[in-house]
This record gives sequence, C-alpha cells and structure tokens, in this order.
Amino acid sequence: MSGSQDLLARVRGRLALAGEAPTPASIAAAIRAERGSAVGEAALRGHVARLRSELIGAGPLEPLLADPSVTDVLVNGAAGVWVDRGKGLQRARLRLDAAAVRALAQRLATACGRRLDDAQPYVDARLPDGTRLHAVLPPIAVDGPCLSLRTFRRRGFSLDELVSVGTVSEEIAPVLAAVVVARLPYLVTGGTGSGKTTLLNTLLGLTPQSERIVVVEDAAELRPAHPHMVGLAARAANAEGAGEVTMRELVRQALRMRPDRIIVGECRGGEIVELLAALNTGHDGGAGTLHANSPADVPARLEALGLLGGLGRDALHAQVASALRVVLHLDRASEGRRLREIDLLSPGSGSRVRAELAWRVTGGLGPAAGELARMLAERGAAIPQLLTEGRPPAGSSPRDGAT
Repeated sequence: MSGSQDLLARVRGRLALAGEAPTPASIAAAIRAERGSAVGEAALRGHVARLRSELIGAGPLEPLLADPSVTDVLVNGAAGVWVDRGKGLQRARLRLDAAAVRALAQRLATACGRRLDDAQPYVDARLPDGTRLHAVLPPIAVDGPCLSLRTFRRRGFSLDELVSVGTVSEEIAPVLAAVVVARLPYLVTGGTGSGKTTLLNTLLGLTPQSERIVVVEDAAELRPAHPHMVGLAARAANAEGAGEVTMRELVRQALRMRPDRIIVGECRGGEIVELLAALNTGHDGGAGTLHANSPADVPARLEALGLLGGLGRDALHAQVASALRVVLHLDRASEGRRLREIDLLSPGSGSRVRAELAWRVTGGLGPAAGELARMLAERGAAIPQLLTEGRPPAGSSPRDGAT
C-alpha cells in the first residue's frame, strides 16, 4: 500500500472510531494525530483536499468534475476515462483499474443512499452536490464496472451566453424570448446530451418574476435564475420496494400548488397525460423536454407516452393540438450543441398533429413562420424582426410528424 493510501486508511479508521463526519476540520485533526505537529500548513491543506475527495468526493475523478467546461465524465472499467467538454468525447489522461472503479462507484452510490452490489448491479442517483450518477457492475457490465457522471452547473446560462457559445444563433434569440413572454407552451427536444436541459433552464429564467413556476423532474436538474420556482423530484422505491413517488403523481400535486407555469423536466412516461390535461385547463406557458431524433418524430413519441398513460391515439392528438404548440429542437454538431430548428405542432390530415417548420439554422424561415408570428401577436408579444422581415425559403413544405 502506498504512503498516501496508508494515510487514507488510518485517517478513515480514526474518523470511524470517533464517529465523526469527514469534514475538513476533522480530517485535519486526524492527519495531525497521525503525522504530528510538524506538518506544515500548505502540506496539511493539500492532504485535507486529497483525502476529503477520496473519502466523500469522486477521488481521482474530482479534478475532471471541477473543470467548469466538463459536462460528462465516463469511466469504461479499466479501458479508460472519457470526458465531454461540449464538443464530443475526448479521452482523459487517467487510468483506473477495475477494482478502483468498482470501489468508487459503490462509495458514490452509498453517498446517495443507494445500494450497489452483485444483487443490485446498477444505480441511477444524484450526489449531494447535484452531480448525476449512473453505474453498472459486472456481470451486467460485460467488460468491467462502468461509471457515468453528469455535472451540475450551479449557475444557468443566460440567453446571451448561449448565443456567445453558439448554441443559439443571434437572429433567433429574440424569437425564443418572445415565445416565453407570449406564454406559448413548448417542448425542447433532441438526443441525449444535446443541451435540452440547459436551454430549458435558460428560457425559464426569462419568465416574468411575478409568475410562479412549479418544476417536476425525475432528478432535480433545473435551477433557473428565477425568484419563484418550486422544484419537485420523483423518488425511487427503497430496498423494501416502498416509498416510490412517480412523476405522474408529482404532476398531479403540482396542479394543486397554484402554478402559473408547470414544467416537466423530462417527459418519459404516463405523466404526459397529466401535463396535457394541465395545459388544456388554463395553465399556459408550460414546457418540458423530450427525447426525439427530429421534430417530425415528436408526434409519434407523444403517442407512445400517451399509451403508457392510458390515452388513446385520437384523444392524444386532440389534446396535443390544443395544448402544445412549439418545438425547439437541438442537436450535437462537431462544433458543439446548437438549436437546429423551431417547429409548430398543428392539426393535419385526419386530425393528426404534424410538425411544420418555422425556422432552421441552415435555411432560415419555413412555412410556419407566419403562423408563429400571428400567435405571438395574438398573445400580445412583440413580433421579432426576423419574423417580420424574413421570407420562407422557396420550395419549403410542411412535414408530417405522425403516420
């Protein structure tokens, strides 16, 4: 055992015997007890930071998670560590053996109050600092234990910041702000890691401060810069199978909390039924995120979720046609995450909802741009210059979303 690991083991033992939490003060006292008063202040601070990260932090992954540009840290067993700084995955100069990855994953799961062992070989939880944890152990993970960490940004981006990093184009930023002011209900769609939560968090920060936002999430990620936001997070069942609180139940509870806007952090199940019901009963301006490959796929994705909630196809399309209007779709390009297009959900043939293009980053305005401008004006919002001066590209046509 190395000297550092030996010191870690002795400090852990001292804290356990004393029944003390691993605070900086208690760790410093344990180090002095082991090393004596000869330890200098600079060396002591270094020992405390390192040992505390080993005891309650992410250990060797801590420097990566502390990097503000890192959004994801992925550990593929002993095969290597990868990080995402917004422009795709890159290999990190760090290697861990399988035993170290397993031990780290189990300790992080314990810090979340969750179990991770051979009998329960996977966990999806949130660390105390907001970092999202997912881990899988063998034999489920064939090539060794895998660990995925998604960092939590304590301060959301402003719309200007999203423009500066290229996620939102400068010409379309006023349109997004107008959608929020006009209280048009919208969905932010895209693939995993495309920036859906980041964009939604930013747009919620544009909500007038006089309004009350109630946010329902599977895992608490949305923290908009807004003075009157109430967050509700679902809860998994405990080891005895009791205590589960579902997203669907939380949406019902949110309706009783006098919300001005109801937000579902991620629509992934039957809670879509309650959300559509809320948006159809006077709760304008609601929003959520949805995994989808393109806006054209959104109606089919909503159909699938509606079936999980017991809502038939015809009823689902009738609800969507009056409750959801705008789709903001993001993708991951080589240069980073970006808002690719804006679509409107409108009734099509056979009363089926379809996605109609209003704007695309590579082609400008689409056929539904005029309808978007009309809806904004109807709700008292100023029409952005792009929608008043631009013209739909020639040859554009609506696209059916559902079949």
